[in-house]
Amino acid sequence: MQKSAGIFADSSDRKNEESTVAPYRPWNILIVDDEEQVHAVTKLVLTGYKFEGRPLHFFHAYSAKDAKKILDNWNDIALVLLDVVMESDQAGLKLAKYIRQDLNNKLTRIVLRTGQPGQAPEESVIAEYDINDYKDKTELTATKLRTLLYSVLRSYRDIVALDENRKGLELIIDSSAKIYEIQSLQKFTSAVLIQLIALIGLNEDSAYMQPISGFATENENNDYRILSATGKYSTFIDDTARKKLPQEVCDKLDEARTQKKNIFCSEYYIFYFMTAHGKENLLYVSHYRVVEEVDQCLLEIFSSNAGIAFENAYFKQEREETQQEIVYLLGEAVETRSEETGNHVKRVAKISEYLALKLGLTEERAARVKAASPLHDLGKIAIPDSILNKNGKLLPDEWEVMKTHAAVGYNMLKKSKHLTLEYAAIIAHEHHERWDGSGYPRGLSGDDIHIYGRITAVADVFDALNSIRCYKPAWPIDKIEQYFSDERGKHFDPKIVDVLFEFLPEIIGICNQLRDS
Repeated sequence: MQKSAGIFADSSDRKNEESTVAPYRPWNILIVDDEEQVHAVTKLVLTGYKFEGRPLHFFHAYSAKDAKKILDNWNDIALVLLDVVMESDQAGLKLAKYIRQDLNNKLTRIVLRTGQPGQAPEESVIAEYDINDYKDKTELTATKLRTLLYSVLRSYRDIVALDENRKGLELIIDSSAKIYEIQSLQKFTSAVLIQLIALIGLNEDSAYMQPISGFATENENNDYRILSATGKYSTFIDDTARKKLPQEVCDKLDEARTQKKNIFCSEYYIFYFMTAHGKENLLYVSHYRVVEEVDQCLLEIFSSNAGIAFENAYFKQEREETQQEIVYLLGEAVETRSEETGNHVKRVAKISEYLALKLGLTEERAARVKAASPLHDLGKIAIPDSILNKNGKLLPDEWEVMKTHAAVGYNMLKKSKHLTLEYAAIIAHEHHERWDGSGYPRGLSGDDIHIYGRITAVADVFDALNSIRCYKPAWPIDKIEQYFSDERGKHFDPKIVDVLFEFLPEIIGICNQLRDS
């Protein structure tokens, strides 16, 4: 990142320049010479000089020591016009070595200018030091100096472009790997947006870079649902573009969607993606710098990779939603047999996920618990209706039959190699185990009961008590609290009960959202 060079900068107020969006950044030139006249003449000769529309900006150093201070703080010096003899006979040569070796700066062009060529013979200097040219001050006329700058700046431009291409390709590889790892579509679009901004910021050390804002959208009924956003758009997530964004922005989104292509402008980029199934997504990124050709190429490569990843993300989400729907249907089928509503399994799923997150499980594990918990009572499919729906207390032999549902569910699920069903097998088997070891089917206790089973046990019982059943009305909340307080450390994991109490309003809210009609 560039820092102020203080008194060594040619301009007295560089900070004011940084606050202005300029169409072209200047080429930074560092003059290192102990003669004031050399500085003045060089600047005079190059007055009005431009290369590719970009002017020159001069830094002045009167010793190698002063030059080091500038070079330590500015990493985009295009050219160093370097005197050899200054505070010592080889001060300039030592500075050249410092630039290449200590700073590891291979980009800046170094041209030696000396008034004492015998002090540092040209051939040996060029052979021993990584410099780009060697000039006798007496031969460097105004015309030759200006010609020299054309040659040097072309070289600097090309080598910087190659370096940025390399960095850009590295970022593309890294970014593509990162976005392919993302699970949910919303998080995926957020990751694409973040990586895209990182790519746009390849030149973020420029003095004229401004903060970048952007958002990712999904086309819905001729409007755009904002899936993720950053910067000034960050408060618009889950809203629609036409509701929140200026009309001119919506018009640009429409233009990209109609033309089905990316749009590069001086103040924004729009990236268009369409999956094989016709799903359309757009990424909008505002910025404040000139769109260079190399940037467009890198961004086009990234957008192609992101487009493929979008397709995969949609496919993955569709597959997971289908799996979840099947799990819900199976859970609901069991609940229907026991004359209860299918919303019970949805409430248990949501409560289980919420508790898992608050207990510190990863988002992925919590999502798996949510996906698997609807199958906690799958084994009840093997329980006779006369027992399952008995309106009254079960007889001892009937109770023994009822208890078999935990093992039955486990045996139905345990052979699956799918992670969600593996979770479901654990939950089905252990959600009736008790913290004190008095549960079934194996009499496990404490931490020997899998955390998934302990979580689902709390979620299942809470919702059962909070809901109307064929054999009872819903309990009032204060009675439920008292029950869990009494069973803390007996039936239930004390830590999970504590989390339940801490976030009770939120959990009640989950139940109310999915209340039986």
